[in-house]
Amino acid sequence: MPLLFVEVDNCHESEEELADKLEKYARFFQRQVKDTDGQERPMWRTRWPAPDGQLGYDVPHPPVLLVFHRVGDRNPDRTVPRLADLTRHLWQGQWDRDGYHRYDQKIPIIATGLNNLRKHGPAGAVFQRFGRTDMQTLTDAIGNPRKDAAHARARAAQIARQAAYEAEQQRKAEQRAAKREAKRPACAECGDKFPDDRWEAADNYPKATSRWHPTLCENCESHARVAALQAEQAERERREQEEAAAAAEAARRAGGWLARFRS
Repeated sequence: MPLLFVEVDNCHESEEELADKLEKYARFFQRQVKDTDGQERPMWRTRWPAPDGQLGYDVPHPPVLLVFHRVGDRNPDRTVPRLADLTRHLWQGQWDRDGYHRYDQKIPIIATGLNNLRKHGPAGAVFQRFGRTDMQTLTDAIGNPRKDAAHARARAAQIARQAAYEAEQQRKAEQRAAKREAKRPACAECGDKFPDDRWEAADNYPKATSRWHPTLCENCESHARVAALQAEQAERERREQEEAAAAAEAARRAGGWLARFRS
């Protein structure tokens, strides 16, 4: 059950007397006191827990439920319309352009009959909120279904806009990625695409050396290095062989001249 202030009437009091009681409720709800944290708050909130938005109502004042028990001579069917007119300033909301009423600083006033409660139970559609014509369940009578529907539509529209925005951002990101991928260099030897780090290194150091080949992938560069080392080794061996041959030839010639002198 939500927080309710219940006023039971045995149909003895006049509409003016009941209206005066509702005025007292309004003054009571407006009474301010300092809470334990030193902040000013409505006094009733320091006595009874009632979070904002409970069961759909988001007004600072809790509802007042009028339960009519037809014992006296007054007819509730005539009392309620007259009482609603007398207390209109207490409960009437302001129309919002989003399609619902706002009830800031207003009191939800709900009426029902004890016979209807006995017949249909507290969960039945036996409650009439002042300003409405249909009988409703207590939850709907206290709440603001039009506001709930408007907020649901707004949330759905926001979700749709967010989804469309994210889809557009994803599409743009994919386009940027595709354009970037189209520029990605490939190995001049095997044709494999460069990974990002290799691409960045090739852009930063475009000049080739004996140990750095910006147009080759890492694997092909490794093979190129091995081939270069092998070529260097072969060149050294060739030079060494040439030098050894030249030295042998020089020694042979020198030996021939010495033999002539000895003879």
